Amino acid sequence: MSFYESVLIARQDLGASQVSSLVSDLSETIKKNGGEVVRVDNWGLKNLAYRIKKNRKGHYVVLNISAPAAAIAEYERLMRFNEDVIRYMTVKVDELSSEDAANSSSETSEEQEAN
Repeated sequence: MSFYESVLIARQDLGASQVSSLVSDLSETIKKNGGEVVRVDNWGLKNLAYRIKKNRKGHYVVLNISAPAAAIAEYERLMRFNEDVIRYMTVKVDELSSEDAANSSSETSEEQEAN
């Protein structure tokens, strides 16, 4: 199985529980197709750089996935049809990161400022 990292942006008018149920439904789809969601990282409600479908904010969620390509194709197909998902991107990675992606980027920038 291959490793993937997926980021999705859900609409701003959804509640945290609705975003969680959306992610659990998508995770269930991956499990049905022979994969597993290794980690879910909810970044919360953040401002978008520009308007997307009349939204200025969105709920960001990052998923680390270990699954075959067919499971990812079905996962992306369901996100394409879901009106609550504004944008998504799934990339194939060599290995899954063990630390929090948001914390690692802030630590890197702090290290660069110190030098």
